[in-house]
Amino acid sequence: SFPIETAVNGATGVRRVRSSTAQGISVVWVEFDWGMEIFRARQIVSEKLQTVASALPKGVSAPLLAPVSSVMGEIMMIGLSGTQSPQDIRTVADWTLRRRLLAVPGVAQVVPIGGEVRQYQVLPEPARMMSAGVTLNDVLRAAEGSNENASGGVYMAQGQEYVIRGIGRVESVDDIAKTVVAVKGGVPVLLGQVADVRIGAAPRYGDASVNAKPAVVLAVQKQPGANTLELTRRIETELEDIQRSLPKGMKVHSDLFRQADFIAVAIENVIAALMDGAVFVVIVLFLFLWNLRATAISIVAIPLSLVVAIFAMKLLGITINTMTLGGMAIAIGALVDDAIIDVENVFRRLKENHHISPEARRPVLTVILEASKEIRSSIVNATLIIIVVFVPLFFLGGVEGRLLRPLGFAYVVSILASLFVAVTVTPVLCSYLLPNAKAVQEESESRVVTWLKARYSRILESVLARPKRVLWGAVAAFGVTLAALPLLGSAFLPEFNEGALTVSVVTVPGTSLDEANSIGLRVEKILLANQSVANTDRRQGRAELDEHAQGVNAAEIDVTLKDEIDKEKLFEDLRREFSVLPGTNVTIGQPIGHRIDHMLSGTRANIAVKIFGSDLYRLRLVGAQVRDVMQGVEGVADLQLEQQMDVPQLRVRADRSALAQYGTHFTRLALVFLTACLVFRTIAVGHGPFSNMYEFSVAFGWGMILAYVYFEHRY
Repeated sequence: SFPIETAVNGATGVRRVRSSTAQGISVVWVEFDWGMEIFRARQIVSEKLQTVASALPKGVSAPLLAPVSSVMGEIMMIGLSGTQSPQDIRTVADWTLRRRLLAVPGVAQVVPIGGEVRQYQVLPEPARMMSAGVTLNDVLRAAEGSNENASGGVYMAQGQEYVIRGIGRVESVDDIAKTVVAVKGGVPVLLGQVADVRIGAAPRYGDASVNAKPAVVLAVQKQPGANTLELTRRIETELEDIQRSLPKGMKVHSDLFRQADFIAVAIENVIAALMDGAVFVVIVLFLFLWNLRATAISIVAIPLSLVVAIFAMKLLGITINTMTLGGMAIAIGALVDDAIIDVENVFRRLKENHHISPEARRPVLTVILEASKEIRSSIVNATLIIIVVFVPLFFLGGVEGRLLRPLGFAYVVSILASLFVAVTVTPVLCSYLLPNAKAVQEESESRVVTWLKARYSRILESVLARPKRVLWGAVAAFGVTLAALPLLGSAFLPEFNEGALTVSVVTVPGTSLDEANSIGLRVEKILLANQSVANTDRRQGRAELDEHAQGVNAAEIDVTLKDEIDKEKLFEDLRREFSVLPGTNVTIGQPIGHRIDHMLSGTRANIAVKIFGSDLYRLRLVGAQVRDVMQGVEGVADLQLEQQMDVPQLRVRADRSALAQYGTHFTRLALVFLTACLVFRTIAVGHGPFSNMYEFSVAFGWGMILAYVYFEHRY
């Protein structure tokens, strides 16, 4: 991946390049500046990739751009399980479920993992190849040419046009087995005579389970701009239709991780906050004004201000989402401030005008106009001061700015809309509803205001009589406030309660898939034993279409929680249970937070410390020292050092002097090596797994000897 990273690193608008490499795959992430149009960014990367395609090593496929999606767009996990074989379940997932879901508008990518990918396999047998006198190259060429169609043009006869087609596509294992490899002594040698041809499972780089039982898990990613709630409903409708057509005993699990659940709960909470705020505002206004008309005039400012704010956001292309609704919820208490001030002053001036002599009374409209103008500058200045407090939100950078700007915009627009309503609609409503109100004609004020004024006057008199004590008390309170600042939380945002968990399980690199699977299943069973857990799905390693170079030693488990749980106690219980797993690092997070961390730093943790250098072993030592220092920091949980180990390899190095002495070359040695591996596989299958390294070496050595003798005889 180094040539690709070098090429895209200096592209226009690129701010960071990251990569992750594993066996058979390398993934490069190119991050652009905020505001970069996605299709322009893809065009820039495509042009850079064309310049490096020719520089990549032979045998490496051309680099491909991933679909227009992101890790934050992973909106749903779908499970597929049944009584059928793993191959049958995976086939249905690949050819039915995935294709139907990709046809749903708004779906960008569907990545299945788990089960067994069905594959036509040709397994050459060295002994049968030697007796038939064919080489491995002959077998490869025959297998490659056994599945092709050909076009023969068009044949015209008697005014009729006939399309000529040569059909060579295989339809069964027998078709492949009957392919001719070579002709020896006038007798054709068929592929089935020198190799085992069968339907088998492709090599696996990952596995999956649902509720600790083998299954196929499909990760659904949405297109940018797609509405998550609407898309989830369309997907669920499609899944219900698919379920009716599935074979008996096969079941679709659509109740796993769903990003729409968190969004729905967040919207419900914000709407509840809006409603509660509106109810409390009505109650307080009525208690102080003690007049339904004055209360109604003030309350009208709330819906009118919100409607104006929504229209303004629509014009500017800002959607109604959780953050904009949150801004409106925060502003709801202040939306009536300007209207209340205007209504209260008009109410007071009308009452004063009513209780003077008829000769001195002024026209009602004149009283309302002057009363509104009297406090106009005050409400404008107060509104501007409130807006200035939120202005810094618009200058935040990175994810914080993208997250909070909609909230600040919704708040500011709502406040400005309330000011506009207060200086236009409120005076007009006052002119219609207040002049003939019974409360205007009464001289006394409401009981609540009378009671408060009586007590306030006594408190004010005692305070004014002792000004020094009041000032020193204020200074002392200010000092206590400053002293308490270090004790307050310093998190930018409170941690969300998403109603789900993402558990990352990483064991020692080089661990086999079967062993990693057993560890992952053990973690799942621990989770399911907890009463707060509803269901789980696990993705071990990486899928064939996955965009992450995750080894088989790593797993991610999505956990759906039940309602009304104590999250902190749940985390404490789970960490205590996971501590008994040997050689395994388990990190507990939440889906959205986990994906934000992965998007920002490429790690699964909230805080990541990265150490760079040229000596890997020295880096491991320094990393262990950093871990020991961080271990003592209060509040640190799930601290782990990335596990790195030398993965065992069997290396066969070519002695070029010896090759030259025997008049051979490396290509022939590679064929010898490949044939030796086939012999080695045959011995392993025939005698079972080797009990020690000695048996392993002997078997492989005999394979090399037989292969070398065969090729020397052949050539």
